[in-house]
Amino acid sequence: MLYNLSDNPSILSHYLSEIRDVDIQKDPMRFRLNLARIASILGYEASKKMQYINHDVHTPLGVSNEFKMHDAPVLITILRAGLAMHDGLLHTFDRCESAFVSAYRSHTSKEAFTIEVEYLAAPNLDGRTWIISDPMLASGNSMVEVYKALLKFGKPRKIIVIVAIATPQSIKLVENELPQNTDIWTAAIDPELTSESYIVPGLGDAGDLAFGIKV
Repeated sequence: MLYNLSDNPSILSHYLSEIRDVDIQKDPMRFRLNLARIASILGYEASKKMQYINHDVHTPLGVSNEFKMHDAPVLITILRAGLAMHDGLLHTFDRCESAFVSAYRSHTSKEAFTIEVEYLAAPNLDGRTWIISDPMLASGNSMVEVYKALLKFGKPRKIIVIVAIATPQSIKLVENELPQNTDIWTAAIDPELTSESYIVPGLGDAGDLAFGIKV
């Protein structure tokens, strides 16, 4: 299921406007902070759809009946751009295990490329909720290849995809290629994807803006 939080303006909209702004982008610390904030908010909203159980908490003065998560999700970050979002998700899901996957475009021409997955480190993922984060869901190919690579660690009970910006094309691909029990949470859906698979208006290269231009 798709959850597009740009439908209702909020502080999330403010953070999104800042990561798009070419002047504010000159401050990489601010850019990383805003990505973390966006991820934290999206994670919080996604948490409302998770399963919880009742339990008694003993306070210094009595007992309070509260809710706690039934099963902690695993936070899966696509390197390197997703690292800032991972920090935000850890603020929301502070006791969760983490997995890290490197995925990059290997160009055969200016417009044609394949997705290469190299580094992959993960705990047991079988039967667990996966929260996969990446700033941009452009073509959706990286998300699909990362999902396939992760299957060696087990099959998910549920998948939650958290991105700052998505496109209609990527959403359609993810919905077709990932399991039916996949939710996509995004702060915005941009209308255009160029022939080189860049989002318009987008925000540029999130990894370069957060951590410096790669060579």
